[in-house]
Amino acid sequence: MALTLASLNSGSNGNCYYVGTNNDAVLIDAGISCRETERRLRRLGLSIENVKAIFITHEHNDHVSGLHKIVKRHKIPVYASMGTRQNVSLEWSMKLSHGFSTYQPITIGELTITSLPKYHDAADPHSFLITHQNTTVGVFTDMGRVCKHLINNFKQCHAAILESNYDEEMLETGGYPLHLKNRIRGGFGHISNKQALQLFMEHKPEFMSHLLLGHLSHHNNKPKIVEKMFSAVAGSTKIVVASRHHESEVYQLDTTPPKPRVVVEQLQLF
Repeated sequence: MALTLASLNSGSNGNCYYVGTNNDAVLIDAGISCRETERRLRRLGLSIENVKAIFITHEHNDHVSGLHKIVKRHKIPVYASMGTRQNVSLEWSMKLSHGFSTYQPITIGELTITSLPKYHDAADPHSFLITHQNTTVGVFTDMGRVCKHLINNFKQCHAAILESNYDEEMLETGGYPLHLKNRIRGGFGHISNKQALQLFMEHKPEFMSHLLLGHLSHHNNKPKIVEKMFSAVAGSTKIVVASRHHESEVYQLDTTPPKPRVVVEQLQLF
């Protein structure tokens, strides 16, 4: 049974990603409205009834704005770190959500979800690996830098959603105030096209079939720039720039070549 992947929306206006099998699926983040989440899933031939859990990367509004209504309407379990759950914007979720521990796998039906820490200006942010049988998808957005956690886990992925947030020249010469520019590029904001490309070129596994580039800045990046940079070095990996306006296709991941066993090293973040 193949693992499927789709971006429902990716950008500062909202983030939501779908990963699943025919029987079980999870959402990573719920940053668009409940109605729009349902609508986009239907257009893709998917159903929110198949979603067995929602995993939250961090508490910023573009990752949780639709969460409360989705949970209220569909009674879907939510998983978030303790620091995320204790944030003021998610206080309501403390009695409704489940915690998790870094690098401790959680089983959701046929899926295994593993969290890993990252650098971002949030309370307790995490990225996620979603695994079914021999196939792993990584969701890596909102990262201030490329750290060892990201590198070690990117190497395991048959497919990944990777942040490629800003073009360094556009950010430098653009109209953002200096404090905001420094927040974005200062190690706890986002990674640039150049940083994402270097990660891909140096650490892409041979079996990576799909790479979705996400969370592009509306003001400091352009999809054509990102597509050109990555397509030039993609090899056999399909490159997709995830949109901030509409859902992607549903991508079926090939499970035939087994992934070599990788020992996940629990590294110190700081």
